[in-house]
Amino acid sequence: MEDETNLEKLQDLVGFLKENGIAEYEAERGDTKIRIKFATAAGPATALDPATLAQWLSASGGQNAAAPAPSAAQTAVAAAVPEAALHQVKSPIVGTFYDSPSPGSAPFVKVGDVVEVGQVLCIVEAMKLMNEIEADAAGEIVARIATSGQPVEYGQPLFSIKAV
Repeated sequence: MEDETNLEKLQDLVGFLKENGIAEYEAERGDTKIRIKFATAAGPATALDPATLAQWLSASGGQNAAAPAPSAAQTAVAAAVPEAALHQVKSPIVGTFYDSPSPGSAPFVKVGDVVEVGQVLCIVEAMKLMNEIEADAAGEIVARIATSGQPVEYGQPLFSIKAV
């Protein structure tokens, strides 16, 4: 019975990806890892934003909590730049992502900012310690993938940077 439910969820996911023109999707939960990549004849692949997937999974009865969808501008910029040309800054630890030094203050960086190597991009709180996450590549921030105040996993992408 559980296998049938998992198969139905997978079929729903594939249908969702195709309907929305998503050419590539990858996820990992526990010891289960899934990667779906459709062959496309036209244009670069459009990657599915984790926040959009989390929202879809919660609406379809999945186990992930709902997260806000990316803005139209973030989606348009990320889709316009081929994924291979982007560098992803990933979380080096498990913790809670914060985009600003304190509640109510301006974020360290926003989409469109040009950053240098070593510039602070965000904070990941782990065990009451605030860990500053720095840019490991110079370029323009084209997408903020993580949501402030939400948990992040080791190796989870936080930002996408386009070399300038």
